[in-house]
This record gives sequence, structure tokens and C-alpha cells, in this order.
Amino acid sequence: MDAINLKILDHLQKEGRASAQQVSEQVGLSVAPVWRRIKALEEQKVITGYHAVVDRNKVGLQSCMFAQISLDRHSATMVDNFIQAVRETPEIMACYAVTGDADFLLKIVVSSPESYDDFMHRFFFNLPGVRQTRTIVVLKEIKNQLQLPLF
Repeated sequence: MDAINLKILDHLQKEGRASAQQVSEQVGLSVAPVWRRIKALEEQKVITGYHAVVDRNKVGLQSCMFAQISLDRHSATMVDNFIQAVRETPEIMACYAVTGDADFLLKIVVSSPESYDDFMHRFFFNLPGVRQTRTIVVLKEIKNQLQLPLF
């Protein structure tokens, strides 16, 4: 990963809809090599997609929770079933396997605390192998950075 590729990635993180021409102006390289580099970064799965960043509050998802999940057992089947259920659940925005008292940390967005209660009953309480859940309610979002610090 050379400095030019990092500059290209940094610019595309800020403006995913930028044309190769616009990116070339930012990185100091002509359009054709920039276009080839972008295509290579996509093929290598360094760039995994282009997305609109949506303000969750403006689309009715005012409540954000972090749930610490502990499983009964750590058998491959139990963990695989949990991971598959997480991947199929749209309210779960992120899931991390973690160390400490819990096995997983989930970021969940819903419209209200009541919606989270419904979610818990629908998801956690019906999922085999979940031993314990602990929920942390987000009171105010201070920073939610999506761009990677490339420099």
C-alpha cells in the first residue's frame, strides 16, 4: 500500500461519489492511473463498497444500545448459530467477539427503548445458548467515525 493509494482511499472515504477526475486532482496523478488504482483496490477487496451515510435519528432510529452477550457454551455449533443469527438481524449494526466478562459486544439501533424490549424478546430470549445479556444504553453519541485514520 503506497502513499498514493492511501491518498486515494482517504479521499474516497470522504467523498465516495467522487469521479476519477476529482480524485486525480486531490492526489496529484492523472486520471487513467487513478482509475486503474481504484479498480485494483476494488478487485483486491481493499474497497469493499460505496455507501450513503444516513443520520439514524432522521430515519426514526433514535435509540442505540450496546449489548454484552455471554453464551452457555462455546461449541463451534453454538457460536456459528449465534453468528448466523446476528448476521441475519438488521437491528444489529456491529458485532465483535471480545475478551472479558462477555463473549460478544453488539451495537443495536432501534426506534425506542420499547422497541429494544421487543427486540430482546424476539432475538435474545428465543436464541438458544444465550446465557446472559447486559445492555448499555447510549445517552448521547459523541463520535461515530466511519472513516479509517489512514495518515
